[in-house]
Formats: sequence, C-alpha cells, structure tokens
Amino acid sequence: MVRSGSSIARHSGSLPVVLITISAISSWEFACITPFVAFAVAAGYALSLRTALLTVVAIWFTNQAIGFAVLGYSWTVDTILWGFAIGAAALLATVLAGAMLRLRIGNHLATLGAAFVLGCAAYEGGLLLATFALGGEDAFTPAIVGHVVLLNLGWVGALIGTYEVLRYNGMISSDRRHGSSVAFTA
Repeated sequence: MVRSGSSIARHSGSLPVVLITISAISSWEFACITPFVAFAVAAGYALSLRTALLTVVAIWFTNQAIGFAVLGYSWTVDTILWGFAIGAAALLATVLAGAMLRLRIGNHLATLGAAFVLGCAAYEGGLLLATFALGGEDAFTPAIVGHVVLLNLGWVGALIGTYEVLRYNGMISSDRRHGSSVAFTA
C-alpha cells in the first residue's frame, strides 16, 4: 500500500526523520557550522524532550558521519574530541531550549525567542569551554559567532515556520497529548 505524503507526515514518528534528513543536506552545505541550535530548538518545539534529544543525537551522528566519510574530516584525536564537544553542546542546547519552551513565559514569540537565546548561549558557551582543552578560541570572534547565530536564527524560523504551516494545513497531526510537544495551539 502506498501512502500519500500527507498521511505519512501525520505520524509523529516521521518528524525526527524529516529533521535528520534536512540536517544531512545542511551538513553538505555548511559542514562545520551545521545549525545545531536551530535543530535543537525546532526538535524541542515539535517533539517530546526525550524524542528531541534522540533526534539531536541522530542529527549530530549524521553530521559526523558525513564529515568524516564524505567531507574528509581528519581522523585526529583533536577533531574527534571537537565532534564530541559539538554533540554535547547541541544536547545542552536541546535540554535548555526545551525547558524554556515548556515554561511558556509571556507570549508564544517571547517564549520561542527566549528558547533560541538560551539554546545559542548553551551551545556557544559549551563550545567556548571546550576551547580551554582543545584550543581554537580564535573561532569565537564577534563576526564568527554573529554569523553562526544569524544562520541558526534563519534556520529556526524556517524549520518552525514550515512545521506550523504544515500543522495548520492538517499535514501534521495537531493532537497534543500532555508532555508530547510544546507546539503552540490557538
């Protein structure tokens, strides 16, 4: 039996697969600056915290696999440790952004904005801490960090905007069980 795209999208299990697929495509385009904060916030927004964390782990793993297998990342201890630091920072961003989204401070946009800022701070802060052990603090200039934040801002807007359009049009199930998601309903 062949299912239509809209019936497949109605299953909540397909959202992580969609995010992982989008991240794989972005890994080819952006390599080292995959928008992990955007994926962390979007996953925290649309999925339960447990599923969001598993999705971000899969996104990180996919990014690393593409980096080492396709893009030619060097197989050095330093590169591998940076990979783990990126994964840990992405998970921290997911936990903190997800927690902020579940608090629902103020209006929806304020909550989403606070989750994004907290996710960025957690991710960039985690990576900055890693520089004390791994070096690379020269990558934390205002111009570079600003570029990464703007990239993530654009991606989070596109990911959540697309999710909401699909949800509004009934292509994604809008039933919200307690604790399953924080996607805002009217």
